[in-house]
Amino acid sequence: MFVGFDYGSANCAVGIMDQDTVTLIPLSTDSHYLVSTLYALDRDLICEAVFKALPVEQQSAYATARSAQLSRARQARRELDLDADEQAVFVGEQAVQHYLEMPEEGFYVRSPKSFLGATGLRADQVALFEDIVTMMMLHIKQLADAKLASRGQKVTHAVIGRPVNFQGIGGEESNAQAEDILRLAASRAGFEAVAFLFEPLAAGMDFEASLTDDKTVLVVDVGGGTTDCSVVKMGPSHIDKADRSDDFLGHSGQRIGGNDLDIALSMKAFMQHMGLGSHMVNGLPVPSKPFWNAVAVNDISAQRDFASLSSRNMIKALITDAERADLLQRLLKVQQDQLGYRIVRSAEAAKIALSETSKTTVTLDYICQQLDANVDEQMFIDAISQPVAQIQSLMAAALAESGVMPDIIYVTGGTAKSPAIYNSIAAIYPAIDIVVGDHFGSVTAGLTRWSQRIFN
Repeated sequence: MFVGFDYGSANCAVGIMDQDTVTLIPLSTDSHYLVSTLYALDRDLICEAVFKALPVEQQSAYATARSAQLSRARQARRELDLDADEQAVFVGEQAVQHYLEMPEEGFYVRSPKSFLGATGLRADQVALFEDIVTMMMLHIKQLADAKLASRGQKVTHAVIGRPVNFQGIGGEESNAQAEDILRLAASRAGFEAVAFLFEPLAAGMDFEASLTDDKTVLVVDVGGGTTDCSVVKMGPSHIDKADRSDDFLGHSGQRIGGNDLDIALSMKAFMQHMGLGSHMVNGLPVPSKPFWNAVAVNDISAQRDFASLSSRNMIKALITDAERADLLQRLLKVQQDQLGYRIVRSAEAAKIALSETSKTTVTLDYICQQLDANVDEQMFIDAISQPVAQIQSLMAAALAESGVMPDIIYVTGGTAKSPAIYNSIAAIYPAIDIVVGDHFGSVTAGLTRWSQRIFN
């Protein structure tokens, strides 16, 4: 079975073709989407889980390469008093639930795709991400195969979506690193063959199926972890081409998306309740770095810094000399209990709520009893001004590379559902028609259509 596989920064989805219609395979109890998260009771138990999932003929080579991690995994099982076959690695909503139950324990990663192109990763860090992605892909493939079992089919080939650039820096070296991780993980998870397609192009292909005339389209895909823009010739004269390279006129992409909006909103709306903006007794402002590190969940070094003992001691020292020691005590709790991801999750909930209403109240009682934060539309607009400006710059960059103005702007991606984002896009080119696609399904649908074209 040939599928489209959207391994997204926020959510994952898999599509199949039913005759001429794309159908998404349910990946959760009540959803076609699986949240892009993983939780392990111990980091080295991820390596152990990959080893157990590999075909027998591949286990020996893997065990040799990962001998140190597998040894630590056996020790972790003993220390955690886990049975040999007791599940220790969780994906999707199960991962979220385990993290929320034990945020100060275990190993939790959200949006691992955001890290795959990071520059300066050591060999052991690349290996860790290979294992994380393998476990997620394995879980998703098993779910998909179970749904297809009644047809006597299973997933064999996949077109996987990728951003134009996995990182704002690093260029093609970063992109190659990320693709290598995804390709290896897919192979270990049991895919026979995979190919890659730019996500904005995939989203545009789905839209193209509805066009009756040829158009030049600026596709703006604002996803959870990245924003990608492509200027593409579309329509009846182009849709059946096997090679579309001449139709792709300009691209741009950067790691800026819904996660960044959630982080920015966390800083603006919540961190004031933990001491940001307050002062020391000597009149100097409390340093902002620990607040940023607390919620920068897509920055490995920031998370490592915030979780360190030196960070904890620094916050304790600030409390000693702060005018509002009570507020900084809350930041200390965030550090001790590793609540950064939960704060960003609360910001995401506020962002979603503001798509339907002008103001909302967020409960932060997991930090302090009876602590509520009021968030309104203007606060959100102010908080996201910088990432929105970056999205606007990406649109301009794609158009500059193409050298043409589009007939239509096609906006897709989960984050584009926010009125603040949509309005900022519409304001730049008011004379151009804007079409809003399926916020969550466009990329998967396009990947699925392309998989039939290249693998059939």
